Amino acid sequence: MRSLVAFAAAALILAPAARAAEDVYASHGVAMHGDLKYGPDFTHFDYVNPDAPKGGEVRLHAIGSFDNLNPFILKGQSAAGLGQVFETLMAGSEDEAFSEYGLIAEQIEMPEDRSWVAFTLRPEARWHDGTPITVDDVVFSLDTLKTRGHPFYRAYYRDALKAEQVGERKVKFTFAAGLNRELPLIMGQMPILSKAYFTANDFEKTTLEPPMGSGPYRVESVDAGRSITYRRVADYWGAKLPVRRGQQNFDMIRYDYYRDPTVAMEALKAHEYDFRQENTAKVWATAYEGPAFDQGLIVKEEIGHSIPTGMQGFVFNTRLAKFADPKVRQALAYAFDFEWTNKNLFNGAYTRTTSYFSNSELASSGLPDAAELALLEPFRGQLPPKVFSETYAPPATDGSGNVRRNLRTALKLLGEAGWTVKDTRLAGPGGEPMEIEFLIVSPQFERIIAPMIKNLEKLGVAAKIRLVDSAQYEKRLEDFDFDMITGVFGQSLSPGNEQNNYWTSVAADTPGSRNYAGIKDPVVDALVEKVIAAPDRDSLIAATRALDRVLLRGHYVIPHWHIRHFRVAYWNKFVRPAVTPKYSLGFDAWWIDAGKEDRLAERQRSAEGQ
Repeated sequence: MRSLVAFAAAALILAPAARAAEDVYASHGVAMHGDLKYGPDFTHFDYVNPDAPKGGEVRLHAIGSFDNLNPFILKGQSAAGLGQVFETLMAGSEDEAFSEYGLIAEQIEMPEDRSWVAFTLRPEARWHDGTPITVDDVVFSLDTLKTRGHPFYRAYYRDALKAEQVGERKVKFTFAAGLNRELPLIMGQMPILSKAYFTANDFEKTTLEPPMGSGPYRVESVDAGRSITYRRVADYWGAKLPVRRGQQNFDMIRYDYYRDPTVAMEALKAHEYDFRQENTAKVWATAYEGPAFDQGLIVKEEIGHSIPTGMQGFVFNTRLAKFADPKVRQALAYAFDFEWTNKNLFNGAYTRTTSYFSNSELASSGLPDAAELALLEPFRGQLPPKVFSETYAPPATDGSGNVRRNLRTALKLLGEAGWTVKDTRLAGPGGEPMEIEFLIVSPQFERIIAPMIKNLEKLGVAAKIRLVDSAQYEKRLEDFDFDMITGVFGQSLSPGNEQNNYWTSVAADTPGSRNYAGIKDPVVDALVEKVIAAPDRDSLIAATRALDRVLLRGHYVIPHWHIRHFRVAYWNKFVRPAVTPKYSLGFDAWWIDAGKEDRLAERQRSAEGQ
């Protein structure tokens, strides 16, 4: 299931099935740009096998722990896989930039000015206890998420002012004044909560009680902090809908939790779980070997995609005085030697990231064009001159490990910011020492940060790594209690409302937001508004590129790297559709081949008997 933050804003164009009075359009789906790919009579998405067999069990893994089965609140750590329990009004397709089709809702209506949207609910939509999903549930969901939900939901649905019943099965959302053209689709993404269940159970408390849902899976069993098992709902009401056919094919899905990624890797080889997606180049290059791979029991595969890769990087917490000056942040970036890291630690697998919207047409490049300049010129006096005069590029080296030239540049910038080396220690204008703690949750980043720490020490910086467990890490991120972290800012082809949560001044002061850097810049705030209000695709591209340039020149992160394919390994019992979706892995559409599974079991028994 695609994350909510993967969707965003631009010009909304409906594929009208009918035109009613007052220029209201009614349709089976909506597309952000251009026409819908799938017409009103479509039977399934192109990237699924509509006749995929159901059955079998799949075991997956997660790192850390969990103590909560309510994924909609800030408290606690939610268990993996809970998105399969709850349904939304609409479902997104994975081979379009941003389109949605009816799920709980069978029809969407909206006027040309996009000041409201209405959804007609399917009469067959049901909760797991067999009771119907009602308009009351939808109204309750918005009110609850806006007032008591995770800060993300409060921000995401902020401009949905009111939900009201306007028909037996029709709910209408009225929006705040403005030009947020994404809002009808945002409401289509809203998870629907059971009013009856959350009236009887405190929404704001963590719980290990299986929640009431309406999705294709329900929680079957929980071993607190260690595993969670989901069972496919045999009489799931949406199984034959076009947006669900050929998907959710496994009868049972179990997530086992591991404290250590290395232990988890060995567990895959021992067939303690079935499928793994790898994010670490060195592990992919060196750990995926052994008898099970040699004998073809485990398949190792790279699957290409067209997903924008966004930004991953070391994030400065600019709430701290030592990181308040952009020149200091720019200087410290010269201590990270990506070229050496890529060659020696990653087997040359990665490309350096130079944009917050990398691997997409939304990424800035070269100098600003006329459309970007029209957005940037009003702020010229508030922006670094290089926004207008130079192409952004992170510091680079020859990969030899010799970074003396970079460190000289760093010291020059630090001097301009009032920092000097005294008795081998870097000190600020007030004599305060430069000390940096890299907060990490995975030991795999230690080998990446350690060489950078050595380079920082040559600048007089006292740097160290702090490895914490997942619960403490999550809490410290929520409270912005860190010096530097590795942050990931995923992006879609249609960025929009989620940008508020990433970059704006309001989010900087909101615990639990994704504005880890603490950015408070009125220019960024204004450009985020331009992205959200973009009336067409060209305007969206220009606004996003302009925002990208300003973020890059703020030096809020030290950019990392990206790849353009999924790295997966799985025990050889799966089959996947002939067509892979452009914008996801599509694991929901895989299925288990009973014959393959039997042969796999027989080969394992033979191998164990040798």
